[in-house]
Amino acid sequence: MTGVQQISVEPEESETRLDRWFRRRFPGLNHGRLEKLLRTGQVRVDGGRAKANQRLQVGQVVRVPPLDAKPAAKAGDGAPKTTARDLSPQDTDVVQGMILYKDEDLIALNKPPGLAVQGGTKTSRHLDGLLDGLRFGSPDRPRLVHRLDRDTSGVIVVARTAKSAAVLAKAFQSRDMQKIYWALVMGHPEHPAGTISAALAKSGDAGHERMEWDEEDGKSAVTDYRVVDTAGRKITWLELMPQTGRTHQLRAHCRLIGTPILGDAKYAIDQPDPDQVVDLHHGLLADVADRMCLHAQSLVVERPGRKALTITAPLPKHMKEAFKDLGFEESDA
Repeated sequence: MTGVQQISVEPEESETRLDRWFRRRFPGLNHGRLEKLLRTGQVRVDGGRAKANQRLQVGQVVRVPPLDAKPAAKAGDGAPKTTARDLSPQDTDVVQGMILYKDEDLIALNKPPGLAVQGGTKTSRHLDGLLDGLRFGSPDRPRLVHRLDRDTSGVIVVARTAKSAAVLAKAFQSRDMQKIYWALVMGHPEHPAGTISAALAKSGDAGHERMEWDEEDGKSAVTDYRVVDTAGRKITWLELMPQTGRTHQLRAHCRLIGTPILGDAKYAIDQPDPDQVVDLHHGLLADVADRMCLHAQSLVVERPGRKALTITAPLPKHMKEAFKDLGFEESDA
């Protein structure tokens, strides 16, 4: 156990969430214990109360009370250099098989649908738990810098160092990342292209929450879209370009314009237009009836002093088969 510490935030830790800062510096401190320390005001930032999701800035001072945990280390001097988690050869092969691109700063992966990005209640297998398989001899454990929903496939980037994590996280927050998603949706939007600007807030009972349009209490959410192709007026291939990064943003916005994403039961429309109803459980699309058709197709990473990096991910099997059955050609995008 150590006494009270006053620790300054290092440059490479800028924009790191407070809970992740603790995870790197005090790996023996679990999340529940941290939340209690925050609630009771024992952990403070610049003398004020703090929350787990607070983003830290260079030079801020974090008050750390006595802990039954590993002592803090300076960033770049052991903090992110965690002990590698033992992975089976099969798990290592799985995560390395997702690699789309790798350099000294980042690794881009093609996340399969059904794999959660982080753990949670009843989620023991997740991408974060596989990241030790991407060390490639480095003492640093790769870090998540953004998220995809469990059932969304496609490009996801992890940083290889604390410094690159800070740069990439800032880029995502400042909208410097150009993101393109492909979605198969029910119905056809009123306009062939446009912008959906609808603030979103969480609603619903525990376990059944979803994001709803709420201009009063919601957070700003903006998505550009265009129709790439249609199968009659019952199935549409949309290209979606989010300008903000709210939870379930694309899924909620597609529902709001009357075109919920195929296979997305949470955001299905309660009383759809009869002319746009498709019985997915019979015919060509039976194989995708219960699988969400949303794919993070490409990402343009802007990096200071370097050429922009464009990363693309091939469609998952169920969407590739749906494209074939519907007569959609990827080259038409």
